[in-house]
Amino acid sequence: MNLDNLAKIDLNLLVILQILLEEESVTRAASRLHLSQSALSKSLTRLRDTLGDPLFLRTAHGLKPTAHALQLKLQLPTILQGLYQISLPPSFEPEKSYRQFSFAMLESAYETLLPYYIGPILSQAPKLNLEIYGWNEKSLLDLQQGQIDFGITARELHPTADFRLNNLPDGIAHQRLLTDSQVCLVRSNHPMLESIKAGVWDVDTYLSMSHVQVRCEGNDWWLLDYQLAESGQHRHICATLPDFYGAASVCAHSDLVFTLPSSFVSHAQKLYDLVQLPLPIDFSSLVYVLLWHERNNDEPGHRWVRDMICQSVEKKLG
Repeated sequence: MNLDNLAKIDLNLLVILQILLEEESVTRAASRLHLSQSALSKSLTRLRDTLGDPLFLRTAHGLKPTAHALQLKLQLPTILQGLYQISLPPSFEPEKSYRQFSFAMLESAYETLLPYYIGPILSQAPKLNLEIYGWNEKSLLDLQQGQIDFGITARELHPTADFRLNNLPDGIAHQRLLTDSQVCLVRSNHPMLESIKAGVWDVDTYLSMSHVQVRCEGNDWWLLDYQLAESGQHRHICATLPDFYGAASVCAHSDLVFTLPSSFVSHAQKLYDLVQLPLPIDFSSLVYVLLWHERNNDEPGHRWVRDMICQSVEKKLG
């Protein structure tokens, strides 16, 4: 390692480079960094001089990273996370800490898991700042890049599922929190309930009905739909929504069937007059998991938060 060359690098420029790589736009990057576009352009010029590469090419659609910039994009999150760790105190005292931790959470986990651990964490660490965002298709990348500290989402246990537990990206560690299964909801005065109560509730009946679906990580289909497609069957999905409460509302005010994790049923039934039915299909369970990047395995603050979440959930559900 040539420390003389390293001393010439302004570490603030690495943060700017990371934001430029994420946004691929001077305008958006300047806004995130609270800089003028002129100041950011000057920093980009310094970056180019320091690294000996143009880094970005201007196109009609924004900035296009060069091959060298794309290589740096893979390395920078780990480098910046390491620098961030250096800035942290060597130990973590919950009652005194003003640290900020960020989460991305699947919407159903707000009601299912958040109440179990939010109280215990803040009672022992009342000065922490917890920022919670919705889980989406970018959340795993945000975990890898260090944009968020933790993720809580559901993964499927079927061996061929796209969102299966053993199909996580490199560097992402996990801990199981809750195993769940899929069930169905219909409104209490649904016209099919009389037939269902008479014992007519099977795959054919289920597939003859229309459905409301929640979009998962940007996808309109769940593993259930792919499993049905393998046998030439499919659900008639009339409405696809971004969240569980919205889907429950649609279910309550229509004849659509809502298939969802069983742990969310009681929350939906507090708001709407809905009847739970078993899913009449042999289908694998899903598991709610806590996710983090393995570079934070031994960082005291991250470890304390992880332990609090896992212990609190186990205490309530175990």
